[in-house]
Amino acid sequence: MITNAIKLFEEGSWGGDWHPDFRPQQGDVVVSQHWSQSAFANTDLDAQLKQHGIEQLVLIGMVANTCIESTARFGMELGYHVTLVTDATAAFDIEAIHAAHQVNGPTYAHQIITTAQLLDQFSG
Repeated sequence: MITNAIKLFEEGSWGGDWHPDFRPQQGDVVVSQHWSQSAFANTDLDAQLKQHGIEQLVLIGMVANTCIESTARFGMELGYHVTLVTDATAAFDIEAIHAAHQVNGPTYAHQIITTAQLLDQFSG
């Protein structure tokens, strides 16, 4: 399982490329590629966020109990307001999702909400 997980996002694989709907657009900030689970470790993410005055993180994606959780914990420790979006986050099984959102999430996330709740906040 670990071997497959490491190759899941390998450069040149389907998981290592941008989804066509989410490719960077003109003017987007693109952070240097990270090496492991946290998007902060060994990258310029913190510097980029601070440079642009960003104080809140909304985390979605793959893998809830490793990459999302690690990035969220690191971000919280750096002083960011962290939001986890439960129905926009995936993992390899339901137990991992449960651990990331219900067991561990409350120890570092400021909000754990659904996409609908997030959209309501953005529109309000």
